[in-house]
Amino acid sequence: MTDKLMAILALATMIVFLGVVAWFVPEIDLVLVIAFVSLLAIYDFWDSFRKRKPKTDA
Repeated sequence: MTDKLMAILALATMIVFLGVVAWFVPEIDLVLVIAFVSLLAIYDFWDSFRKRKPKTDA
């Protein structure tokens, strides 16, 4: 459970940081790259947690 919380916190921190950069440097190219990178990070986060299988004690 803590790994999910840490991943969510890291993703949120990255997106907030990149949002601040985009806010203070409003170049359209930079904003597009930041949006694309953020979408890729969100997709990777979603995909990695969706495919995770529960551990079984055997």
